[in-house]
Amino acid sequence: MVTRTRFDDSDCPVARSVDAIGDWWSLLIVRDAFDGSRRFGEFQRSLGVAKNILTARLRALVAGGVLESVPASDGSAYREYVLTPKGKALFPVIVALRQWGEQSFFAPGEPHSQLVDSRQGHPLRALEVRSADGRLLNPDDTTVHKVSAQRSEP
Repeated sequence: MVTRTRFDDSDCPVARSVDAIGDWWSLLIVRDAFDGSRRFGEFQRSLGVAKNILTARLRALVAGGVLESVPASDGSAYREYVLTPKGKALFPVIVALRQWGEQSFFAPGEPHSQLVDSRQGHPLRALEVRSADGRLLNPDDTTVHKVSAQRSEP
């Protein structure tokens, strides 16, 4: 069996993020958690993924601090999976993937799901990347700088 390459020691935030949630099942589990799925069976029905794969991905997401396993809200013996603050911080990532998918992979008029503002019922505005002073940025307006290790004060 091929050993998976790990990026948990990488100095690149994108590589470390992909290491934590980079396979499609994990991202779809996170998507379903945002959509209200909490139990193993709900994730399994929604995704149609094999139970062993789902078990492994859920364990990895819990170990990575993206999901937390908690007692079932109905008091039964089951466990539920809820997004942690770290998991909830993935919301803009999921929205960006959704919006990119809507723009790139659907023909005009083709049916698809759509994320809407629950208060007003309107589709979300497209995500934008802005500078600290509010300017709209594109890839040509940015560069990557390495952050050096900072010494802690004694």
